[in-house]
Amino acid sequence: MNILEIFNSTDPSEAKLYKPYVIAEAGVNHEGSMETAKRLVDEAKEGGADAIKFQTYKADTLASKHSPAYWDTTKEPTRSQHELFSKHDKFWKTEMVELKQYCGIVGIEFMSTPFDKESAMFLNDLMPVYKISSSDITNKPFIQFICGFNKPIILSTGASELWEIQEAVSWIESSGNPLALLHCVLNYPTPDEHANLGMLLGLKRAFPDKIIGYSDHTLPKDMKICEMATLMGSVIIEKHFTHDKTLPGNDHYHAMDKEDLKRFRANLETTFNAIGKFKVEALEEEESARVNARRSLVAAKEIPAGKAIEREDLTFKRPAHGISPRAIDQLVGMTAARAIDEDTVLKWGMFE
Repeated sequence: MNILEIFNSTDPSEAKLYKPYVIAEAGVNHEGSMETAKRLVDEAKEGGADAIKFQTYKADTLASKHSPAYWDTTKEPTRSQHELFSKHDKFWKTEMVELKQYCGIVGIEFMSTPFDKESAMFLNDLMPVYKISSSDITNKPFIQFICGFNKPIILSTGASELWEIQEAVSWIESSGNPLALLHCVLNYPTPDEHANLGMLLGLKRAFPDKIIGYSDHTLPKDMKICEMATLMGSVIIEKHFTHDKTLPGNDHYHAMDKEDLKRFRANLETTFNAIGKFKVEALEEEESARVNARRSLVAAKEIPAGKAIEREDLTFKRPAHGISPRAIDQLVGMTAARAIDEDTVLKWGMFE
């Protein structure tokens, strides 16, 4: 399933769960190497991602030279955002076009988050939807610029108050763009106990007509946080992705790799097999129990022919091969067409 199908076929008001559309957030984990970027594409596909997403920016338009770090500096020692972004901002239009073409060959959707107008413009020809980072949720002019491309938008909501999300949603709604909101905790890494997956339900209540998903920054471990987010209704799951979690740098140590992704997909398959149907109905596998574990009306004592049936003449026992106890009011007052022995499972042909 591609991302446009997610927007076109998902009904947020429907009482069901969806197998999530999984975005492997490669970001700038290519570190300026096209060979590494293509390896990330290959491994995201192998792991089972539906899309791989990069980030497109220039340090000079993204952060001032005095912007402080907000990540774990024991894992990524760079203390200036501008300095860190300068290390990874070499991929631009030519590289993104090449990656888009390579994703087409591999069979995985290409995305990239733009962080300025120039990258947003050239990415318009390369992808069917736009992703807006949590960091730009208050950036009204940039959001309005993105809306001008008339494409669906995926907006992360990390570090936001509800009113800030409502405000951003109002800007997008005024332009008519389809919108998905991703719960996100803007903390790298996010401890499991700080994932606050309950906010998914808060987003569903506040925006019942919007697709809701989850952008994860917890350590991958067994991928249970993403599985739990799916069970709480996330239609889109986004998680940082790397080919080597032992590499130094801000987005490697808390990212998943292809094996984590495979594990997540396998766990989801087992989980969704167990979830089964959403329509409430008796299952074919329960038919034996329906006819043997349920009860029938049974003669509590001998009933002579011609007797008008009273409640005292009846009891209820297994199996359900006769008249259901739910029909007791219909049976009371009818007449026995023949003599009936005690403990007989009663059937309609015995009465008139």
